Amino acid sequence: MTRSVIDAVARATGAKPTGVSPMGGGCVGDVYKVRLADGGALVAKVADGGGGLAIEGFMLDYLGRHSRLPVPEVVHADDGLLVMTYLETDGGLTAASQAHAAELLADLHGITADQFGFERATLIGGLHQPNPWTARWRDFFRDQRLLYMARQALDARRLPAPLMSRIETLAGRLERWIDEPAAPALIHGDMWTGNVLCRGPRIAGFVDPAIYYADPEIELAFSTLFGTFGDAFFSRYEALRPLAPGFFEERRDLYNLYPLLVHVRLFGGGYVGSVERTLRRFGV
Repeated sequence: MTRSVIDAVARATGAKPTGVSPMGGGCVGDVYKVRLADGGALVAKVADGGGGLAIEGFMLDYLGRHSRLPVPEVVHADDGLLVMTYLETDGGLTAASQAHAAELLADLHGITADQFGFERATLIGGLHQPNPWTARWRDFFRDQRLLYMARQALDARRLPAPLMSRIETLAGRLERWIDEPAAPALIHGDMWTGNVLCRGPRIAGFVDPAIYYADPEIELAFSTLFGTFGDAFFSRYEALRPLAPGFFEERRDLYNLYPLLVHVRLFGGGYVGSVERTLRRFGV
């Protein structure tokens, strides 16, 4: 594999790799640090058979061109190989880096579109993520997030049919908890700790996006699902973009049904119980 990665990067970029070493992460492929003859480094992600890396490269490039969010520069992207600039990192999230992340995401969420969705389908965790332009957020969240991913999990035999029926019931009641946001906001879309790279008290970059224009609260909710961001983040974010009442009490759990369903589709297991508990919490 080492030789094949070196050869693939050389062919794709014209660079002269001298060696590679595995890196962590990579839901849809293996990730390597590629050392170059001039002393520099690149990151290469090699697809595990499912492809999709061209879309990931497109999303990183879109963020790089349309926002100030720090992301790796895409050097080469096709379905089987993604080559990016290497970002120096050292350590995990701290209160200071969470506050910096809040500033970066508040700025990202200030980028708007006329409708919810995106110009093309994207990916989340290697799964198809449909983004047809939709005028109303509740319709988009219901049809393209909750119901779509629940059906994918059902078809994969990882979501029990009775839970599917309860999700459909909940999807018909969203107006009880969700109001239309002021404007569709550009989001990273996969905001968990593994996709946030830190260097000291600052954020070095964000990776593995799943972009579209959404209610930014769905991004904020996801950032709490696995404990990525906490009080330091939200204190700074709310100073820049105040949250409407009810986010922590209700909408956070409702929005986190989507990433939970993504995990049910990918892994099944205990995530099914998390979905069931959320449905019960909303009286379904």
